[in-house]
Amino acid sequence: MSPEPGAGHVTGFFHVGLTVGDMDEALRFYRDALGLELESLGERPGDAVAPVIGVEPERIIVAWLRVPHSDARLEIFEYQGIERFSAAARPCDIGYGHFCLYVDDLDAVYRRLRDGGYGSRREPFTVTSGPHLGAKAVYTTSPDGYNVELYQPAPAP
Repeated sequence: MSPEPGAGHVTGFFHVGLTVGDMDEALRFYRDALGLELESLGERPGDAVAPVIGVEPERIIVAWLRVPHSDARLEIFEYQGIERFSAAARPCDIGYGHFCLYVDDLDAVYRRLRDGGYGSRREPFTVTSGPHLGAKAVYTTSPDGYNVELYQPAPAP
C-alpha cells in the first residue's frame, strides 16, 4: 500500500534513538570506540519531553552523535529520576532492533572494540554467498545490550 499523491511521503532518514543506563559509558562506546562524532550533550527537564514520550522523569541527559560521512544521527538518552527496566532481547525476539554502520576495516574496528572490553555475538565473518558475497560483518554489543552491526562492503571487483 503506497500513499496517495498529496497524502504525505517519507522524505529521508533523520536519526536512531536509544535509551542507555549510563551516559558516560555509552559515550565511551559510541564516541570513543566506534568514532561517532559528538554534536551536543545536555540535560532537559522531564516535563519538557513528557508530552512526546508519555512518561515524566525528573530529567533526561541527551547526546546527539553524527555518523561520519553521512547525515545520519544517533540520539542517546539517559532518563533519571524514574524507574527503568532493561529491554535487551535476542535478534530473534519480537521487538528487537539493531542498526548497522559501514566500516572501512572491520578487523581493526573489531580489535579496538574487543581491546576496549566490548563484546560481540560472534567473531566477524565473511559472507560466502548471495548479494553480499565478500562483505564482512559482525554484531557488536553496546554496554546496554544493543546490537550494532558493523559492515565492511565487499571489495570492488
